[in-house]
Amino acid sequence: MRALIALLSLSSVAQALYFYIDGTTPKCFFEDLPKDTLVVGHYTAEEFDDRRQAWTEHEGLQVYFSVEEVFNNDHRVVSQRGTSSSKFTFTAHDAGEHRICFTPSSSSGRGNWLSTSAPNGGIRLTLDLAVGESSSIERNDKDKLEDLATRVKDLNARLNDIRREQVYQREREAEFRDQSESTNSRVVRWILIQLTVLGVTCVWQLSHLRSFFIKQKLT
Repeated sequence: MRALIALLSLSSVAQALYFYIDGTTPKCFFEDLPKDTLVVGHYTAEEFDDRRQAWTEHEGLQVYFSVEEVFNNDHRVVSQRGTSSSKFTFTAHDAGEHRICFTPSSSSGRGNWLSTSAPNGGIRLTLDLAVGESSSIERNDKDKLEDLATRVKDLNARLNDIRREQVYQREREAEFRDQSESTNSRVVRWILIQLTVLGVTCVWQLSHLRSFFIKQKLT
């Protein structure tokens, strides 16, 4: 088991490992984790098919996954049930030895759960475990998050451009409205001036004609 632990500690640079489970007892291994260490893993459980003489996945196969703090009286920090193929993550809240266990269960009813012809047991569990932020799995997740963050930043930048364009258009509209109002006021003022001049001219002409007619009658 200790050899398995040593190999699992190198899982970030090695291929996925697999081990066999007979379905009667959980398969556990231990990891000494520093505080706030992120653990990311993928597992795939396969059941041995007597007819095909091969390992296969099916919907009736489930895996119960648990993590316990050995240093804290086996305090259980993770307890979850997943499908035959799934991903799990957890963070070590305190430094110390952690026990990671897998317990498969099958409801296939195909009669091969405890197959006698299956090598080393009826279930083969393939595990790819990565410990710490420097792992390849974590880097992939971080790349995805960075890609999403980049897209969000691009969207925010576009929204800011749209806001600036809207502000600019509102300023142009306000400037055009002020200019139109100023032009209209000048036109109205000029019309009033013209009407005043025309009125004064008419009054002066009428007065001049009246004086002219009066003089003509006198003569």
